[in-house]
Amino acid sequence: MKLKTKIHFFSTLLMLVILALTNIGIYFLFEKIAYDTEYNQLRTQAEELTSSLSKMTVQNDPATVLRAYIPPNGAVRIIDTTGKVKVAVESAEGIKKYNPFIKPGERYSIGEFDNTPILTMREPVIWTDGKVVELQIIQLLSDVKHNLSLLKLILFGVTLIAMIPITISSVALGRIVIHPIDNLIKTMSQSRKTGTYEKIEVPAEGKDEMAQMGHEFNDMMGQLESNFKKQEQFVSNASHELKTPLTVIESYARLLSRRGFDDLSVAEEAVGAILSESVRMKDMIEQMLHLARNQEHVAFDFEETAINSLVEKTLQPMRQAHARDFILEGNGSVVAVTDAEKLRQLVFILLDNARKYSEREIKTTISGNETTITIAVTDYGNGIPEEALPHIFDRFYRVHEDRNRKTGGTGLGLAIAKELADGLGAELKLESSVGVGTTFRIIMPKK
Repeated sequence: MKLKTKIHFFSTLLMLVILALTNIGIYFLFEKIAYDTEYNQLRTQAEELTSSLSKMTVQNDPATVLRAYIPPNGAVRIIDTTGKVKVAVESAEGIKKYNPFIKPGERYSIGEFDNTPILTMREPVIWTDGKVVELQIIQLLSDVKHNLSLLKLILFGVTLIAMIPITISSVALGRIVIHPIDNLIKTMSQSRKTGTYEKIEVPAEGKDEMAQMGHEFNDMMGQLESNFKKQEQFVSNASHELKTPLTVIESYARLLSRRGFDDLSVAEEAVGAILSESVRMKDMIEQMLHLARNQEHVAFDFEETAINSLVEKTLQPMRQAHARDFILEGNGSVVAVTDAEKLRQLVFILLDNARKYSEREIKTTISGNETTITIAVTDYGNGIPEEALPHIFDRFYRVHEDRNRKTGGTGLGLAIAKELADGLGAELKLESSVGVGTTFRIIMPKK
């Protein structure tokens, strides 16, 4: 069963049940009020009859007195304590045979006589001999029967007439609910067939859940398209970057196979080039795997970390490995809640990047305030052109292709640094001037 059919069916059924229960309640309420009204009228007559009976003497004819208060289409009876009828008068044919039953404690009872509801009430009365007898007044409720039958017809007619707007409203409700879903299904089907990332039209002023669903779908499709393009670009760049060292390795391997065994210098050149390109390709593959692992939401272990000590431990092996001046500036010991290993890796990437593109000393500065800590890595190299700054964290992006080839860069280091900074909840800022140098700043919260 389609969702639209379910909405039509269940909304119509629900409204029909509510309307039916309401009409049933109205019917029984009206019936109760009608019976109470008839009872109150009979009780008034009973009080008048009781007053007359109290004045009656032995010489008076009881039937004559009762006949004066007999209701139309009813009867009046006097019953002694044994249940025997002492006096009875009737104004309806056959009603003499009717024997009512009134439960103890009830004011009146409703029975049925000749397919007509009949009301019976009782009152205690002192008879002429001083004994207490029971006065019964019986009334056929023909008018009430007619009114209740008319009410049934009216309520049934109201139900039938009300079903028309109910059905129309359920159809309208189904269309309102299903229309955006139909659009969503058509858009997804179109996207699947064409391979594109189609979006649905959503009213700008829409505030309901359907509009929210549309906005979320469009955002999701936009994100999927962006991720697909990034992945496509990544695969294309990775293929291009891996193809270059493989081509170099293949060329030198062919050269080695042709002349390497006869010429030692050729062999040394070929082996050196093959080794260099192999190491470079290995580093590139490791960095690409690292990026892939970061996209799988690697867990970060946050704990209190002494930032000055961590940076110093990162600088020390850099000094020994590259025989360069790596200067640390910053007074005191700054503590922050962070992942020490990931932060150390981030600082190492920035230091290594500064080392590759600068011949002078590398300066690392630690500063902070009440809420944040800033780690700045500054080099005094050629700097980065202004037009390249927006792309510096893109994967495989190089400011100068030939220079990066010489330094052995893969164009992935700063992309990894950006991923690490995002995972640490830090902001990575870049300041650079051509001919002056470059400064990378890690701005991270203390907590």
